[in-house]
Amino acid sequence: MNTQWKNRLSIALAAVLVVVFSVALARYTPARAGLAPESPAGPRYTVIDTEGHNLIVTDNQTNTLFFYTIDKDKEIGSELKLRGTLDLNQVGKPSLKPRKPKAD
Repeated sequence: MNTQWKNRLSIALAAVLVVVFSVALARYTPARAGLAPESPAGPRYTVIDTEGHNLIVTDNQTNTLFFYTIDKDKEIGSELKLRGTLDLNQVGKPSLKPRKPKAD
């Protein structure tokens, strides 16, 4: 074989390997490999406001706002109780209706 033929064969082989590797990589997903999917970037919860007697938190994965506060006439540092939630997917509508928590 002459040198020119060997160079073309080497380039063709390299191109075939690149294509095979690209196809294999494109078909690979963590779910197929038995791995858990990656978590979304950023924190799960964000504290919006707190004053010692209340706490407003958003769940960034479910787009839900949670409002906690202490019972009336209790001192600061008392147990915070869930008073309501709000579906943030409804933002932009003319009105929003908070949901009360289920009774224990």
